[in-house]
Amino acid sequence: MPGGRLTQQERRQIALGLADSLPYAEIARRLDRPTSTITREVMRNGGPTAYRADLAHRATERRAHRRRHTPPPGQGAPAQGAGRDEEAVREYEEAFTTLLMQQGLPKMTARVLTCLFVADAGSLTAAELVRRLQVSAASVSKAIAFLEEQGLVSRSRDERRRERYYVDDDVWYQSTIASARGTAQVAEIARQGVDVLGRDSQAAARLENIARFSDFISESILRAAEQAREVLYTKPGVPCTKPGVLSAKPGTVPGDTTAPDPDRG
Repeated sequence: MPGGRLTQQERRQIALGLADSLPYAEIARRLDRPTSTITREVMRNGGPTAYRADLAHRATERRAHRRRHTPPPGQGAPAQGAGRDEEAVREYEEAFTTLLMQQGLPKMTARVLTCLFVADAGSLTAAELVRRLQVSAASVSKAIAFLEEQGLVSRSRDERRRERYYVDDDVWYQSTIASARGTAQVAEIARQGVDVLGRDSQAAARLENIARFSDFISESILRAAEQAREVLYTKPGVPCTKPGVLSAKPGTVPGDTTAPDPDRG
């Protein structure tokens, strides 16, 4: 049934679908499952090229066994917020981790970053990460080193001189700016091809359109990021003071009341 756990037979159908190069959405449709369920199942069990149905089924059984034997708060992983559905929290963390993996992060790195995002305290020590993720200290250390190198996490010492790791409030801003600059580089390299291939060629016309489109997207993202940046620092229950930022509808540029011109060059 769509709301239950995947069966071994369903996992075999997923493996067959991957072997036939079917998209996740098509596999999900055939199994009457949400696409997110199939995506999460594949990404946490080796990815599309390494997924094996029997191995995935056994791994799921092991995870379920560990959950049943998870020590109570104070003896193992730190407790989450009181009154939360722990199973729902775990499912959410897995979904968040899967998304980060799809965007290029290694599995352990994605798990560590997700833990930091959902921690109520806003930060965790290495020992807390080890307990929550049930992994080795070396795995956590390697993931933290990668995240620091990418500028995704920072560290500081608490009153007990322990190093704590946290996600900087500005990380999404910096990530968005980096993405916009990458899009601008696409525009630049596309425009270089216009002169190389000759402006009267069909290839040059195609590349010029790509450059114009990429320029527009990059500029729009940069403008929106600057206008909405303070949202990242807004405390719960405190309205943002910048006009238009929180009232903008999904899919629009905050603070920009003009519609995009599709003919803009």
